[in-house]
Amino acid sequence: MASKQMIPHDTITSAANPRVREAARLRDADARRETGLTLIDGRRELARATRAGVAIDDVFVDADSAAALLQEDSAATHDTPDEPRLANLAAGGTRITGLSQKAFERIAFGSRNEGVVAVARYRAGALADFTVTNDRPVLVIEGVEKPGNLGAILRTADAAGLAGVIVCDGRTDPANPAVIRASLGTVFTVSLAAASAHDTVAWCGSHGRRVVAAMPNGKILWHEARLAGCTAILLGSEAHGISGVWQQAANAGTIHLDTVRLTMAGAADSLNVSATTAVLAYEAVRQAGTSS
Repeated sequence: MASKQMIPHDTITSAANPRVREAARLRDADARRETGLTLIDGRRELARATRAGVAIDDVFVDADSAAALLQEDSAATHDTPDEPRLANLAAGGTRITGLSQKAFERIAFGSRNEGVVAVARYRAGALADFTVTNDRPVLVIEGVEKPGNLGAILRTADAAGLAGVIVCDGRTDPANPAVIRASLGTVFTVSLAAASAHDTVAWCGSHGRRVVAAMPNGKILWHEARLAGCTAILLGSEAHGISGVWQQAANAGTIHLDTVRLTMAGAADSLNVSATTAVLAYEAVRQAGTSS
């Protein structure tokens, strides 16, 4: 029979509390780099982090919903895909803390309040530790600037079953809480590495990855390129495109580079980078299905 016992937890009422201040600082990239910590907003995102083995130091619960949430959690017998069991986290050493509305608002993600914010030990992995299968494409995202775009790209990689994602010369941190939220927690489910463009070029060359770069003036249409299999699908920032190191490496014979374009019937010359990623990712899925 499931236990009805409430999970032991502290309560903080002041928004100036040191623990609240330190958690709020993790919205800033410098604080994340210094500490190796980040914030996870939302129960589904926390559940995916937990299943991926991410270490959770603290869970802050909105006091307005704390009693119902903790009682519901105590009555549960196991985790569900979108609901982490706080009792399991607490048993593993995670601190569960209730916050007053004002204190919770200081650390929560704008108005999207699900009543739970966690402090987690997470950062993107190194390219040296990036291990993926050779039978599926990887996405290489260079110079991405907006957390929402990177989060959407990670969701696409997860949904399409791609091998992984490399963020090279990124202008937004994959551990940014806004990326985690926009990805719906798939940042934790996708093989992910962060690296420089030069190191990523070298990785593609040493692993025999054909590079297919999306560009407004690409030489061939997207569906004419071989996207399935051992490829690296490359997309650059919306402001600057891809850097010159890719063409230089192709000219030197380090990598094989194809450039592709999407048909654009209107005034704009390109799609949003996350929309382009989705088109190319699912074209790779289609090609893989056709050839199987």
